[in-house]
Amino acid sequence: MQIISSKQELLSKVEVCKQQHQSIGLVPTMGALHEGHASLVSRSVKENDVTFVSTFVNPTQFNNKEDLAKYPRNPQADADLLAALGVDYMFAPAPEEMYSADEMATTFDFDFAGLDQVMEGKMRPGHFNGVVQVVSRLFYLVRPDRAYFGEKDFQQLCIIHHMVERSSLKDTFGNLQIIDCPIFRGADGLALSSRNARLSEEERDLAVNISRVLFMSRAWAKAHTVKEVEQLVTDTINSLPGLEVEYYQIVDATTLQPATTFANAVGCVTVYCGPVRLIDNIKY
Repeated sequence: MQIISSKQELLSKVEVCKQQHQSIGLVPTMGALHEGHASLVSRSVKENDVTFVSTFVNPTQFNNKEDLAKYPRNPQADADLLAALGVDYMFAPAPEEMYSADEMATTFDFDFAGLDQVMEGKMRPGHFNGVVQVVSRLFYLVRPDRAYFGEKDFQQLCIIHHMVERSSLKDTFGNLQIIDCPIFRGADGLALSSRNARLSEEERDLAVNISRVLFMSRAWAKAHTVKEVEQLVTDTINSLPGLEVEYYQIVDATTLQPATTFANAVGCVTVYCGPVRLIDNIKY
């Protein structure tokens, strides 16, 4: 596996792949890789001739600079894992390699068609502007045939689909396929996340209750309304010391607008486990 740190070198490697008519898979990440990332990477390696994985901690999607500073980083472990999985290229640029000073200081402007006005977008203003900024740049640089994203970040995944399939940028990306990959959970049900590394052992045990309550809510949905299930999930998680729900919303899986029935519905939750902010979701 080769580690690339400059855009120019990345463009050169991509051009060679294109000249040889090799299919390209891309897995955008922010490093601190775990088994969930590995499942995406393994699928890309299997389905494409060449796989690129980015491990760039994107500063423009953090509205909280303290959160950016605390985001876990372990580049050597990331490189070892990706090499073992058969990745061809790891792209690990510095922020100044990805963005000019003006780009770092200016909010990326994009028409989200309202997808950014709820849940994570509401709680983290500007977050998705940064996500679209970095993902669109990676797509432009790598020109992948397929790009792989996990369903744990469900709102993000909807926005990526909008960007590629329905926005003014869609013609830029050719026939790029966005591949949705299921949430990867530990044996106890906890959704894997790089942020889990910040949990103490006690907090880790407590965080398991997030997915347990979500799974329980499927049974509640058979006898309760959407609003009642939202309240049941929120109250049940909040009743556990150390957990605090920031939001739990059941939304239409396509529009992300509040659902009125459980048809095509997804329940999305953000919970503080101690100081660590965790997200999860469940399909009804």
